Amino acid sequence: MFQKPPKKSVGITLKTPAEIDKMRVAGRLAADVLDMIGPYVQEGVTTEELDRICHDYMVNVQQVIPAPLNYRGFPKSICTSVNHVICHGIPGPKMLKKGDIINIDITVIKDGYHGDTSRMFAVGTPPIAAQRVSRIAYECLCIGIGVVQPGRRLGDIGYAIQKHAESQHCSVVREYCGHGIGREFHEDPQVLHYGKPGDGLELVPGLTFTIEPMINAGKRHVKLLPDGWTVVTKDHSPSAQWEHTLLVTETGCEILTLPPGRTL
Repeated sequence: MFQKPPKKSVGITLKTPAEIDKMRVAGRLAADVLDMIGPYVQEGVTTEELDRICHDYMVNVQQVIPAPLNYRGFPKSICTSVNHVICHGIPGPKMLKKGDIINIDITVIKDGYHGDTSRMFAVGTPPIAAQRVSRIAYECLCIGIGVVQPGRRLGDIGYAIQKHAESQHCSVVREYCGHGIGREFHEDPQVLHYGKPGDGLELVPGLTFTIEPMINAGKRHVKLLPDGWTVVTKDHSPSAQWEHTLLVTETGCEILTLPPGRTL
């Protein structure tokens, strides 16, 4: 979430075992919000109502802080990006209708550490192009995660994602990216979803970051709306995004935002 780079870099932090334990808790809580909100994503609900439900659940049930609320002026507790909205959609009064796809992006703060994750949801049966880009975006996330292990580089992740998306005649948004995460919402490094093998930072155990590819069914070009947040596809083609928070381990990676008992 919020792929705008921070105004001031906080550098790369390798997490201690105690910090990793806290991030596991935050990650599970973020995933739990997405599990909770899924049944409410129906025809006729407004994204503002989804935000209210999530906010109340986070604050009153989970007793966590919704990280987006007032972050650099963002006015809501979640992001809701519908159809051709790529990211940072602000919840509002518009009702969801049959055929819509929506990305819900959740970030919570628990005991000072962040958990950040997003999923795509569908209202009824979306058009084929929307179904397809949602599936391909998920495949891109899984492929990117599959690259993560000590000794690999960030460029390897971006290259694998870009190669798959473009092989499926989709495009990768380049203006927004994944990011390091921990005590800060956004830490270094920036995690691009395109690139060249062997480029970029070497992955080492203790590094935590998000992978969150934004994939367009049409061209990659974006437009920022006048609200200063909402990013849409310039050609109005549907867009999709999935996100997980990851920990580089000694042997590979751990998905901190994967719900217990589930696999990719």
